[in-house]
Amino acid sequence: MSKLITAGMRRIDGTDIEIFPLGLGGNTFGNTTDAAASETVLDAFLNGGGNFIDTADQYSFWKPGNRGGESETILGEWMQKRKNRQKVILATKVGGHPERKGLTPDNIAIAVEDSLRRLRTDYIDLYYAHFDDEPRPIEEIASSFDELVKAGKVRHVGISNFTPERIEAWMRVAKENNLAVPVALQPEYSLVRRKKYEQSYAPIAQKHKLAVFPYFALASGFLTGKYRTKKDLEGKARGQAVAAHMNEQGLAVVDTLRKIASARNAAVATVALAWILKKPTVTAPLASATSVQQLKELLAAPKLDLSDDEMSELDAISQPFA
Repeated sequence: MSKLITAGMRRIDGTDIEIFPLGLGGNTFGNTTDAAASETVLDAFLNGGGNFIDTADQYSFWKPGNRGGESETILGEWMQKRKNRQKVILATKVGGHPERKGLTPDNIAIAVEDSLRRLRTDYIDLYYAHFDDEPRPIEEIASSFDELVKAGKVRHVGISNFTPERIEAWMRVAKENNLAVPVALQPEYSLVRRKKYEQSYAPIAQKHKLAVFPYFALASGFLTGKYRTKKDLEGKARGQAVAAHMNEQGLAVVDTLRKIASARNAAVATVALAWILKKPTVTAPLASATSVQQLKELLAAPKLDLSDDEMSELDAISQPFA
């Protein structure tokens, strides 16, 4: 990393963007936290040194009464009230909103305007293609995102939930045609979801020097250590997602996290995120918080430098997922 990078920050390669090495996920805003609670967490995040916030135009249409865009709206109102847009590195996505599905040129052009309006800003720092539109030629998608960059509506482009082959195609097309080259990748990655990223996506990130921002870094909350039995999942918003990890191998990972956390006087979630942060291809994991107490555990991760022995122990116990 460049010596010019501010202490404790990481730079997105190929850009002048410096971020705190933990991104705050916006999927809870307007979902499990209302506007007031979301603003409390957002204030604490910035006060704690954070600056990178990740959302999407679809968050969170799945909640009864929502239609999508609630997270962006809360973020926009918060930034306007605090007058802090310049302090925030803002990422959002296109392709998953129920009314704006797919990556046609027209849909992307309309969706970005929708996001800008909800976010009450005239630019987005990092704009992702959230899901691939596989019948659509990569050349068309890459050109549509390039137009947003040239228009100044988007600073940089990111990719999420594309196959390795389609990512490689986008990188090639962008470079060959002098289009905006993607700078970021958002894959799923955690101690209990290693194989796909480590085998298929990490080599691409390394080859193209892509910043990597893993989602579900805490496996929907499973790696916080608060779920031990299926009874613990009753009535929980992410109960179904957590249940997928509730097995002997998954619980063994949590037990090891607990042991290291106890020895380090740290939270289980802090240790899980510290493991990801020490992986050479990862720029910053994404995690969400519904309270200031949860947020403190997330913000502590960049300060926890796991030893080689601790990393090896976690690598070994999570090997069934690699």
